[in-house]
Amino acid sequence: MQNIRIIEGTYKIRGNEVDLNGLVFPMVEEFKVGSKGGYVTVDGRAVPGFPDRNIKIACHSDEDYEVVGASFEAKKVEETDEQIIERMRERFMMLEDMTRAAKRGDVRAMIVSGPPGVGKSFGVEKVLGNHDLIATLANNDKLKKYEVVKGAMSAIGLYVKLHQYSDKDNVLVFDDCDSILLDDLSLNILKAALDSKKKRTIHWNTDSFKLRNEGVPDKFDFKGSVIFITNIKFDNVKSKKLRDHLEALESRCHYIDLTIDTEHEKMLRIKQIVGDGMLNEYGFSEDKHNEIVDFIDINKNRLRELSLRTVLKVADLAKAFPDKWEAMAENTVIRR
Repeated sequence: MQNIRIIEGTYKIRGNEVDLNGLVFPMVEEFKVGSKGGYVTVDGRAVPGFPDRNIKIACHSDEDYEVVGASFEAKKVEETDEQIIERMRERFMMLEDMTRAAKRGDVRAMIVSGPPGVGKSFGVEKVLGNHDLIATLANNDKLKKYEVVKGAMSAIGLYVKLHQYSDKDNVLVFDDCDSILLDDLSLNILKAALDSKKKRTIHWNTDSFKLRNEGVPDKFDFKGSVIFITNIKFDNVKSKKLRDHLEALESRCHYIDLTIDTEHEKMLRIKQIVGDGMLNEYGFSEDKHNEIVDFIDINKNRLRELSLRTVLKVADLAKAFPDKWEAMAENTVIRR
């Protein structure tokens, strides 16, 4: 694969045309003219800051780029911290908007991918919880129109759960419930539930005491929506079996990658959420807020987990042990 240096070309990043002059990419396909003008196709994964896929760089002709040696070092398009925070904020706002659409039935399925402890579940549950205010006020779980499922689940358990939340305004959330993605029978049930056809009928074709005992029919129409929250980054999966399963699921779902891939981005996400009031209920002074965030930042490479959960653990210690919380945290959240 040849490397090319862009002499004159642009690429749209978050709605803005960015000048790529001087950048080097592996060329995937030579210059072509499409309905929107000329372009050259390159591998965006080679340069930090670009999508993890092939991208089309707009240019006028093949004279707008030149072939260079394979050893030429590509320049980096660096985002500022403010741009990274704004990009992450937009993604989480999009997640909440998509969750509302799932609750209305306009979106039948979506996958939310991101590292653990960055607030993937919080935004989804906040939106769905607001919609289920009636069930909360009545203190009656039977009125709830959504459920968050965590941990392992069998295929027949999945079938029963989908039946329970099969109405149009119902939402079933699978939070780190990745075992169902590895099971062929479970995957086939999900494929039927999320089919693109207007009528989605799910069948259970073997006799089951569990279904008879719970009054669940051997077939039903699923009209609800499903949200998958996972730590798996689909593009990086190496296992062919799992990749095939994920592709079958992804083809039926909207896919939201929260684009938090580096330790630096995780740390900026923590600063953003703390700045938005995450620790307000503790009643800390501004100085104490800063001390906690600084402790996380200074020790981020030694922490057992760089996440919002760790921030809350440290905040708990600061509340319980005002004079020695740092020493306590050294022994509880940091790897020795």
